[in-house]
Amino acid sequence: MHDRPAGRKSTYDHDDPGPEGFPALAMRTSRRGNYDSGEDFVLEYGDLRFTFNEHDFAERCEQAALKLGFVGGRLGEEELEDLVNLAVNGEIFDPASALGEHVNECWTDLVGPAERSLVHWLRRLVFRGAWLDQRVTEGELQIAFLPETGGFAYLQPDRRDEPITLAPEPSWRSVAYRG
Repeated sequence: MHDRPAGRKSTYDHDDPGPEGFPALAMRTSRRGNYDSGEDFVLEYGDLRFTFNEHDFAERCEQAALKLGFVGGRLGEEELEDLVNLAVNGEIFDPASALGEHVNECWTDLVGPAERSLVHWLRRLVFRGAWLDQRVTEGELQIAFLPETGGFAYLQPDRRDEPITLAPEPSWRSVAYRG
């Protein structure tokens, strides 16, 4: 080990309790956990890396498409395959179903500026759902049933159960797949 020249600070070591005579300052850093249900699909945003098994990812894609009004109900196996391909690849090269053909026929209505495309919103809602689930698992959020609306809300226990407000999502009902 080399001696440190006078006046020069040592490198930071998060395990070092600090110099003698000074109380160690506890750094309050909590690294949030990453959602993980498998290794088939990966979504990354900043420092977050969410991994999904195939079934979980497909269900989340279907739920996102329902929430966006792009589909009206549960999808068949081939339709779900096309929806997953759309979310993963950003387009459907070789449609396996009528949903894939519909996407390609309506492509100009579905694509737009990056933050406004159907693909963006599918990915965003899949990520948001996993992020919310992870926050619930870690105890940062709680789920409450709202009898007046029949819906659910995410509450923040450390903020007197203040509900979080989610950004509204656009609707694709005008170009919805009606398989």
